[in-house]
Amino acid sequence: MFHKNERRLIAELRTPLHVQRYLNALPYNQEPGGRATLRSFRGVVRHGCAHCLEAALFAAVVLEQHGYPPLVLSFESVDELDHVIFVYRQKVRPKPDSRSGRGEPVYRWGSVARSRDPGLHGRRPVFTSPRALALSYFDPYVDFTGCITGYVVVDLRELMGDYDWRTAETNVWKVERMLLDHPHRPIASSAARVKGLRDRYRAFRAEHGKKPLYYRGRPAWSELPSPDRSPEWAW
Repeated sequence: MFHKNERRLIAELRTPLHVQRYLNALPYNQEPGGRATLRSFRGVVRHGCAHCLEAALFAAVVLEQHGYPPLVLSFESVDELDHVIFVYRQKVRPKPDSRSGRGEPVYRWGSVARSRDPGLHGRRPVFTSPRALALSYFDPYVDFTGCITGYVVVDLRELMGDYDWRTAETNVWKVERMLLDHPHRPIASSAARVKGLRDRYRAFRAEHGKKPLYYRGRPAWSELPSPDRSPEWAW
């Protein structure tokens, strides 16, 4: 199924953090010449770049080999510029039980992601539910036009059947179509709150000419690409 170099890479990238660091080191796939792509894991390895959905598929394939279900979370946005991330659940610490003295497992949700926007990268496994994880993206998603309106978590094993989204040599557009067609759970916010976020974003961009990193939930973000790979961000 996997080529020798792919097996070696998968063996090296054992955890979500390893995968996030690998993706951070890749150039973002700007789809030059206006030629859209949706490459599989194999295509990302071959071309050495990835946009958000390609990165999510890459993470799903690699981490599936280490026991993580291939779950992706899709966001819908009011401006139809959607975003897709890989999500995972991880045991973080035992929960004390005063009666038995034993600890019960505690699980938290995190993500692996790649984006042109700093706030839309991965999250550390600190969230109690997929919805809480999705909500951590709400504020950073608001820019000149964007705002999250819904999300959904899907298991690619269940919804893609025998379709080869892992190692296809061609674009895997069927994955995108499935996500676009799948019902999303709504995320609502007041118009006044969104306007405030957008006004602050516009003011920051006008003054600094860069994308902001001032969001209150930033401690939960995973590592970001180095500044030289994203000079348009504010550091």
